[in-house]
Amino acid sequence: MNGHDMMALATRIFPICRSITGNGVRETLKILQEYCSELKIQEVPCGTQVFDWTIPDEWNITEAYIETETGERVIDFAQNNLHVVGYSLSMDEWMELEELKQYIHTLPEQPKLIPYVTSYYRPRSGFCMSQEMLDSMKPGKYHAVIRSNLNPQGSLTYGEILIPGTIEPEKEIFLSSYVCHPSMANNECSGPCVLTALADYIQKIPNRRYSYRLILIPETIGAITYLSRNLEQMKKRVIAGFNLTCVGDDMQYTIVHSRYADTLADKVLLNVLQYRENGFKECSYLERGSDERQYCFPGVDIPLCTFSRTKFYDYPEYHTSGDDLNLISAEGLQGAFDVITECIQILEYNDYYHIDCLCEPQLGKRGLYPTVSKKGVYDEVRKLQDFILYADGKNDLIDISNIIHYPAIKLIDMVKTLTENRLLRKEKKQDE
Repeated sequence: MNGHDMMALATRIFPICRSITGNGVRETLKILQEYCSELKIQEVPCGTQVFDWTIPDEWNITEAYIETETGERVIDFAQNNLHVVGYSLSMDEWMELEELKQYIHTLPEQPKLIPYVTSYYRPRSGFCMSQEMLDSMKPGKYHAVIRSNLNPQGSLTYGEILIPGTIEPEKEIFLSSYVCHPSMANNECSGPCVLTALADYIQKIPNRRYSYRLILIPETIGAITYLSRNLEQMKKRVIAGFNLTCVGDDMQYTIVHSRYADTLADKVLLNVLQYRENGFKECSYLERGSDERQYCFPGVDIPLCTFSRTKFYDYPEYHTSGDDLNLISAEGLQGAFDVITECIQILEYNDYYHIDCLCEPQLGKRGLYPTVSKKGVYDEVRKLQDFILYADGKNDLIDISNIIHYPAIKLIDMVKTLTENRLLRKEKKQDE
């Protein structure tokens, strides 16, 4: 899948009304399953205790609107599913405008946009509209209708893709995104689309070193549910993880670090991002807001960081109707995909290397030294020589990259070349 394929997929799933439970999640996962047959859809019954939380009743909605006495619809869920507060209870009432206003949410500071509002754990009913629309409503009676259902016999739905490795299959790379948001493109059609493309990419890696665990979950309660079922195994197996959210726009990249910014995931993502042309933003865990809150929680401590283009909260359209398909692009999605695939390539080759000769190796007799001298021709050779100098068994590939100020992704070819010429060997880490 390329950026245009991801954009087409985002366009397809954008209209679906998703929440933390319900048919919208299932419909979305079934569409993603068309692109990745290995995606397994799992159901966890409502009422299940997951650590300190309980999975709520399943919510589904079929219709909602506000209409005037003449039958003119002021807002209609069928036109934009942000018009209803997530998890709203059913209602069918006529009321005066002043009474109706207590059920209406707007963004006065962004008067043209519809806000995204939810109430998962406290029963209520509500509507969302632009401030301009509310201001245009004339005094009188209005018919407020929500046709929804809360089902205690329902379930929470998530998707899981497990791709086995061949060399060190007991070690895993973990990728996560979420499928609980209604019609917003960057947050969050982009994450599932990039993750689906990554699944396709990973399956095509020959002789994968590591296994890969990819999940598509409802935010917060989904992560907690998944961890409650898999934490023991993940703590033993996951060596690096990435939470993907808001990865579709064209702006700069963002890393939200793990709690102490000291994991392999932090290390590799930071290395990749520092060489992107548009630059990047670096955020501490104190600026958390997505599922890194669960994965990095004390006692959980999955070695994971969050990757975004423009981070949640940092763009004005966030959690509004302004986060539409115009906010993301094929190029933006492709850029995010490229960053994570570079991280994957580096992780697959990230070993401690030791040069296997004393004094400088003679590169010329191996065809590794230029025979013509001109400006710029020695730059690559110089970096190869720099790499050799620090391949002393004390530094992994990313360490060497950081020392010699050269992208780790470009060191992979050096590793292959030196290994083929029997000049480089892998060395076990001190703790292995």
